[in-house]
Amino acid sequence: MANIQDVAKHAGVSISTVSRVLNGTAKVNIDVRRRVEASMQALNYMPNPAARSLRTNRSRIIGLLISDIQNPFFMRLIQGVEEEALHHEYSLILCNSNENPQREQQYLDVLYAERVAGAIIVPTRERLGEATLSKFRERQIPIVAVDRRVKDKDVDAVLVDNVRGAFEAISHLITNGYRRIGAITGPMTVTTGRDRLEGYRQALFEAGIPHDPALERSGTFDAATGRRLTDELLELDPPVDAIFSGNNLLTLGALDAIHAHNLQVPNDIALVGYDETYWSSLSSLSLTTVMQPAYELGRTAALRLFQHLQNPSIHTRQEVVLAPTLEIRGSSLPKDVRQLKAQA
Repeated sequence: MANIQDVAKHAGVSISTVSRVLNGTAKVNIDVRRRVEASMQALNYMPNPAARSLRTNRSRIIGLLISDIQNPFFMRLIQGVEEEALHHEYSLILCNSNENPQREQQYLDVLYAERVAGAIIVPTRERLGEATLSKFRERQIPIVAVDRRVKDKDVDAVLVDNVRGAFEAISHLITNGYRRIGAITGPMTVTTGRDRLEGYRQALFEAGIPHDPALERSGTFDAATGRRLTDELLELDPPVDAIFSGNNLLTLGALDAIHAHNLQVPNDIALVGYDETYWSSLSSLSLTTVMQPAYELGRTAALRLFQHLQNPSIHTRQEVVLAPTLEIRGSSLPKDVRQLKAQA
């Protein structure tokens, strides 16, 4: 098996030049770099990542810690991070906290121990904590929050404007004649849950519709919670005439509850979701939904991370906010059109 000395001899350069090519720690003449890379390929030389990370105190690996591997939204986000990482010739470690702050902390400790170059995290809590951040800061390992913001001053965030997304969804329902609109959203411990509820409230306020806390439900972002919260809304007297669902898994649960009550969308009740999935546009459902730029969200978070890696002196916290779009389909037909269809 070839070693670094063999590569240096084959390329006609010093061992330190090969090391600089491998580590990217200094500029190397492009012709020399190509000669070294050609020698590595010819000799089938594979650098030892563990040894490299010990030399540089950093690997060419970034960690991505998401909150729910079952959520299709995160698949596109992962793709965005991964492709940008590969473009920069970095590998990716994927971790799943499963919305568990203790597991999240365990994975942060693992990423630190593995000497990752940087970390991108979908946080499950409002603060990662100074104890964690100081360790990462000592090794100049940047952290970027994605999808949800944290209050820690050193952590950049790449987000979607969830207040705007929910506002547009509810405004659309109001324009279509709905007034008793229920909302099922995520936990109030994360910004995605709070911001989408805030957008719901703002739209009602601007339309002059009184705030009714009985129409608001929150819980974890999963299908079982979506069904339970929708059951509660459908059992109100009078019942809701439309439901806004705060993510795609909640929407699945909402649909299950609606069918269990022998109701149909949109004939009996309107439904607007949040997040685009492969089943949203199926003709049997045709779900109106707030579409998040999940791929671009991941890619932008990775770009910000690499800005920190290329310029470790950056200390100004930055928040990047991307715009969602409302995709209007058949699940939120105007109320008068729905009534005409029922009479036909």
